[in-house]
Amino acid sequence: MIELFVSTFVTFFVVIDPPGCAPIFAGLTSGTSAAHRRGMAIRAVLYASGILLVFALFGENFLRALGVSLDAFRIAGGIMLFLIALDMVFEKRTERREERAAKVKETAEAEDISVFPMAIPMIAGPGSIASAMLLIGKSEGWVEGAVVLAALGSILLLTLVALLASGPMMRLLGHKLEAMITRLLGVILAALAAQFVIDGIRESFA
Repeated sequence: MIELFVSTFVTFFVVIDPPGCAPIFAGLTSGTSAAHRRGMAIRAVLYASGILLVFALFGENFLRALGVSLDAFRIAGGIMLFLIALDMVFEKRTERREERAAKVKETAEAEDISVFPMAIPMIAGPGSIASAMLLIGKSEGWVEGAVVLAALGSILLLTLVALLASGPMMRLLGHKLEAMITRLLGVILAALAAQFVIDGIRESFA
């Protein structure tokens, strides 16, 4: 069981990539209050946890019932993520942030990225959803299934810690360096989104 936990833990760590999610989260939430950022981090992980749990237990039947393939999900997620990346590169979010500054103080939903793109597709993306479904599907008995879910829960907890620590770390870098990193991460995010689309198209014709 220890070997199963370790192998599952490593699989989810590579797919979800908590250290990689943290700077992207910091770039997307730059300029928001600490409380608002903390709330979005907690909600993002909670939403992603619920999504991954549902897909792990019922995902294959759910997608089949809807007539949707995982490749179609991967392509759609990649396109939406690419639009977010463009905003990061050209700093359109900064302009909108100034206009919404007052609204952010009044309501936490004014600029909430906890559902998209953080929960979906950054944390609960096609890779992590597919991994959850496959690993649970290969489990023999409820004990192995519980071990897989425990490994997934550990990674999600690690992701939450990484998101909560991202804000203070980015603030230490300063505004100019933060803006440069945000644009660089936008390019990386665009490449990741393009890879989602490429993988979806390639697998659909495989």
